[in-house]
Amino acid sequence: MNLRINGKVKAIETAQKSLTLAGLIKQLGHHSRLVVVEFNGTILTPEHWEQQIIKDGDSLEIVTIVGGGS
Repeated sequence: MNLRINGKVKAIETAQKSLTLAGLIKQLGHHSRLVVVEFNGTILTPEHWEQQIIKDGDSLEIVTIVGGGS
């Protein structure tokens, strides 16, 4: 399936019948506590990721939280 992730179209392969947002975040190598996800224009909290099914053509913005400072 093709997804738009952070403005770029990316082909995602899955062996599962359906892919959840939680599964996609894990497949992309992100830790759920360190990212914020906008799914088709709506920010979804991690509690909703297991129920959100990903479909061809969906759009995601994934922002990684970075700590630091002085």
